[in-house]
Amino acid sequence: MAPLSPSAAVLVLHGGYENGTEPPPPGLLNLPGTRMRPFVRALRRATRAPEGSSQEGGPEGGAGVLVRQVRYAHRGWNGSRADALHDALAALDALGEEAGGAGGSGEAGGVPVVLLGHSMGARAALLAAGHPLVRGVVGLAPWCPPGDPVTQLAGRDVVLVHSSRDRITSPQATQSLTTRARRAGARTCMVTVRGGDHAMIRRAPAWHRLTTTLVTGLLGTGSLPEPVTAALGLPPTAEPTEGTLDLDRLRPRRGPAGLQPSP
Repeated sequence: MAPLSPSAAVLVLHGGYENGTEPPPPGLLNLPGTRMRPFVRALRRATRAPEGSSQEGGPEGGAGVLVRQVRYAHRGWNGSRADALHDALAALDALGEEAGGAGGSGEAGGVPVVLLGHSMGARAALLAAGHPLVRGVVGLAPWCPPGDPVTQLAGRDVVLVHSSRDRITSPQATQSLTTRARRAGARTCMVTVRGGDHAMIRRAPAWHRLTTTLVTGLLGTGSLPEPVTAALGLPPTAEPTEGTLDLDRLRPRRGPAGLQPSP
């Protein structure tokens, strides 16, 4: 009997460096990739992904939500080469083929995808969001240069999460991109993590819970916190502060993927 087609998919893009043409080191030596492993585990638990599957592209049959990670050919963005963006787009194409093939049709079938990216990976996710499979983006401590386009985000749900103490990427730039994207037709929201950091080590459980809640909420397999839903529904003319939320003021929800009170 052919395996059932998945109902949705998540593509995870870890961080990297501004420059670096060498490939990322393997396994745990790839620290940006290792940093995302707790998020992948939390998402697989929340979406009931089959156990025993590979974290980086192994077979994962059955209905439900596919969770995949992008493999970068180079560890850096590398200016106009935008290497991580090209890797993200190639991974989306492969994910569509895999999801369609799971049902025996051999076609992508339009399985909805949420992109989850950290830092450089969030930049790649934002720029790749124009791909037809992408429903939404969750960006963690995103790298948002002021010149990056936002028109590809029109019609997408975009939630960006940033620490108030981040010294690697700019929370102010994230708020600016959130506002520009809303004016370009995206549904956007920014969540601030007070006391967090770029590596998401401080308040790590809160980062993991919030991210799982956001991803499953955007996929429709879980519920978004009410303030996030309200922010995503703001008009294009809304002020930047209207779409910026404080994690500690979000209303907790119950359930395995729900947001719980932060430590």
